[in-house]
Amino acid sequence: MDLLDDRGILYIIADLLSLITIASCLVSKVPQIQTVQKLKSATGLSLNGLLMELCSYSVTMLYNFTNRYAFLSYMEYPILLIQEYALVYVVLKYSNMLNKPAYIWSGVYVAIFTGFATAIIPSSVLMMLVPLTTPVGATSKVMQLVAILKSKDAQSVSLITWAISAFTNSTRIYTILLDSGDKMLLANFGISTILSTSVFLAAWYYKKPKKE
Repeated sequence: MDLLDDRGILYIIADLLSLITIASCLVSKVPQIQTVQKLKSATGLSLNGLLMELCSYSVTMLYNFTNRYAFLSYMEYPILLIQEYALVYVVLKYSNMLNKPAYIWSGVYVAIFTGFATAIIPSSVLMMLVPLTTPVGATSKVMQLVAILKSKDAQSVSLITWAISAFTNSTRIYTILLDSGDKMLLANFGISTILSTSVFLAAWYYKKPKKE
C-alpha cells in the first residue's frame, strides 16, 4: 500500500516507458536510413523538414541537459541526433547536395551546439529558443507530410520510423507529466504525436499497391 500511496507504481511505469522509448529510439531512424541507401533515392523526403527536425531535437536536448532534468526523461535525444545526422547525410548524398555550403553550415551547427552545451552561450538565449521547438518540430513534420501528399510517392519513406516516432512521442507525454510537468515539453510531444501519426498514415496510403 505504501508503494501505491507514494505513487510508486506510476513512477515504475514511467521508468519502464522511458526504457522502452530509449530502446525504440536506438533504431528508429535506421529503417529510414536503410531505405534511402537501398533505393539510392530521397524522393518523398523533405530535406528542409529533416533540418528543422534536427534543430528541434538539438534545442530540446540542450534544454533538458542545461536544466538537469532526469537523464532517462530525454536520453533518446542523443541517440536520435546521431541517427538524424546520418539520415541528413544520406539524403544530401543522394540529392547531390554534399557541397561546400553543406560543410560550412555543419561547422556552424557544431559551434553553436557546443556553445550551448558548455554554457559559453548564455542559457537565456536557449530559453528564448525553447518555445520555438514546438512550431519548428511541427513544421518539419508538416513539410514531410506535404512532400508525401505532393509527390504521391512514399517509397523512400519508412513506415517503421514514423510508427516508432508516434509511439515514443506519446510515451513521453506520460513520463514528462510525472517527472517535470513542463508545459512546453508536453505541448511539443502532444503535437508531435498527432503529426507523426499523420505522416505514418499518409506514407502507408501511398505505399499501397496501385489498382489498375
